[in-house]
Amino acid sequence: MRYLSVCSGIEAATVAWHDMGWQAAAYSEIEKFPSEVLKYHYPSVPNMGDMTKYKEWEIGTIGLLVGGTPCQSFSVAGLRKGLEDPRGNLALTYAGILDKFRPKWFIWENVPGVLSSNKGRDFGSFLGAVVELGYGFSYRVLDAQHFGVAQRRRRVFVVGHLGDWRPSAKVLFESHSLSGYSKKSGQKGEEATTFVESSFGTFREDKIGGTTKASGGVLGGGSETLVATENNMPLAHAFKVRGGCAGGGKGYLGQDEKAFTLSTLQDQQIFQNMAVRRLTEIECERLQGFPDNYTNIKENCPSGARYKALGNSMAVPVMKWIGKRIQMVEDGLI
Repeated sequence: MRYLSVCSGIEAATVAWHDMGWQAAAYSEIEKFPSEVLKYHYPSVPNMGDMTKYKEWEIGTIGLLVGGTPCQSFSVAGLRKGLEDPRGNLALTYAGILDKFRPKWFIWENVPGVLSSNKGRDFGSFLGAVVELGYGFSYRVLDAQHFGVAQRRRRVFVVGHLGDWRPSAKVLFESHSLSGYSKKSGQKGEEATTFVESSFGTFREDKIGGTTKASGGVLGGGSETLVATENNMPLAHAFKVRGGCAGGGKGYLGQDEKAFTLSTLQDQQIFQNMAVRRLTEIECERLQGFPDNYTNIKENCPSGARYKALGNSMAVPVMKWIGKRIQMVEDGLI
């Protein structure tokens, strides 16, 4: 499969699909540090930069478009006119790229809030556009904690197929359970306690941390989370990172303890041995399923840029699962 990635970030998709033999035709990323990461790891793949200039791109035929854009409402009735100049609305730009290259498949990702944003009109506009362009689709909220990483990270994934919705449904929905789903523990973790903000200024005990936002707390749709450990284990062991995930990390805490969602600002904190510290960059890479030091691309690499890039990324194991499901449909296995 030859694919185009837009809003590429540090390319969770390429890390996920490399072993499948899929090839990136091009990336589209404008942020400085993620662009440097792309150039470091994938020097032979062109970064086209600003995705609103897609009409100028000459990258050949692609089988799949992948990316996650901000979602804003637009008139489906005026779609064709809107595609003449989609600047300022990247969801409409994404639709324009579909229209130009006509890939057989697409994958679009966003936060769960898109389902209710503007009373659902924003999401509805995007879905209406892809239907107008001839694509059938299915969508589902997937949580990274069920795919082998120790992080609770819920995201909406839309998979589309040119001319027919049924192949996309085969990708996202199984008859029994998610491939790679980790069983929930029947035992309470004995070596750590997670405290999740339950209302302003108060915390409740929980086994799994909640989503952390850069600001806003519970009222902002997330929570501030602390994890207290009861012995001298280093933090790398405080979050269970399975041996089979990228980076080869292994966890030793309880059964299935999960970290909270990574944000673009590294404000997640761990309370350990009467001290508070941040997650390290490597710990964040493991929580997203990247190899250790994937974002450590140069001497004195800025930590803030690494945290931001990882917080913005898709989770690698989720993308791998979706890619494998698409390949199974292509091969007639499901």
